[in-house]
Amino acid sequence: MKEIVSKKLISVRSKLNQLSERFGESVSIPTDLLAISNETTIGRKESGKKAIQMGQKLKTAFRVPPGKLVQSFKVGVSDGSRRFKYVRNFTGHRDGVWHVATSRGSQPVLASASADQTCLLWSLDSGCCLAQYSGHSGSVNAVAFSPLSVDPSDLTVATASGDHTAHLWKASVSGNSGVHHHHQIGSSEEEELPAERDLNNLNEENMAENDISEVSCIRQPLRRLTGHTGVVIAVDWIAGGEQIITASWDRTANIYDAERGEILNLLSGHDDELNYCSAHTSQKLVVTASRDSTFRLWDFREPIHSVAVFQGHNDSVTSVVFSATDKLVSGSDDRSIKVWDLRNMRSAIATVRLDSAINRLAISPKNFVAIPHDNRNVRVYDLNSVRITRLPRANGRSHRRMVCCAAWADDHAANDLITCGFDKQIIAWKTSTGKE
Repeated sequence: MKEIVSKKLISVRSKLNQLSERFGESVSIPTDLLAISNETTIGRKESGKKAIQMGQKLKTAFRVPPGKLVQSFKVGVSDGSRRFKYVRNFTGHRDGVWHVATSRGSQPVLASASADQTCLLWSLDSGCCLAQYSGHSGSVNAVAFSPLSVDPSDLTVATASGDHTAHLWKASVSGNSGVHHHHQIGSSEEEELPAERDLNNLNEENMAENDISEVSCIRQPLRRLTGHTGVVIAVDWIAGGEQIITASWDRTANIYDAERGEILNLLSGHDDELNYCSAHTSQKLVVTASRDSTFRLWDFREPIHSVAVFQGHNDSVTSVVFSATDKLVSGSDDRSIKVWDLRNMRSAIATVRLDSAINRLAISPKNFVAIPHDNRNVRVYDLNSVRITRLPRANGRSHRRMVCCAAWADDHAANDLITCGFDKQIIAWKTSTGKE
């Protein structure tokens, strides 16, 4: 019996080593499983019992998060340390950061929405804080730049809040002015992150307040969008920049006229709170995602509007994004993302099972999907090559709590992927995805 157990352990070790090499992550055998090989099996009855326990423990050892085993057969998985490099931290928020978004144009600006009831604007070029919006009386849950905002000196921004409203506001910033309070280091993973080391000995809230007090503060909105009876959890601009969609915990989504602030359409039908809404960049298509395990595609391209209900997830749908190639990608608390074809919406064309609940996805024009997780990891899924990569985690250069959202800054020279989390951090990364 002891020899059989030893052989099985050798087999387990071999397979787990192969998994570790494939995923670039550590996969270990439980210590209690290793201890079995040193136990003395006495008597037929006891050895039989241990054999049953052994079988159960072997099953447990291979009950790795679904993505690790499924992906090893369905998609290629690789370590991201060579393809994704840490660039800098943007420090300033006093509470968790729910959402990040980037503007278009030659001088892109980063916006961050936080539970500290503010939205901050940052320069992606210099890494400094440019402005603060403090007009909400509740958590700022989402932020979106108008597609017409291509000049930092004339930005129109929409924010969604726990105060049951969405706000439209204007900001005029210079792409490189503002207050520097980021931490930037090289990309070597062997160095220790000074900011991470020092931050533990500082009062983060006081440090953030002192820095933010030096930037211009916008306190009044251009327009308040009212009508929801619950938390407004998401906001986006519909193609053309003349209309805005909001999603709320009151189970509805509203479409507003951006100029007048009037409700043009009320989208109802979900059976539970909404988590997210998103609009196609060039067509009058919007999606709403809900805790009812479904998401809906609303088509406003024709005078007679239509809606399609997507069922496939078995837990809350946390976000849905449009790709540049007529596809939708949905993420869920069921630990999976699904890819859907807009031309054939009956069922998902691909399912990627992962090891943690998924939050707000982001997709680049080159079809790379950034996947933020509850377990502090961020993965990037390539729709073209069907490969998945995990962003590196080394010496504090990563999130310490749930990662809430990701945003792409297309082809930015210094950093083209931004992630944010409930640890108050905003992290910029440089990717090499475009070179492969």
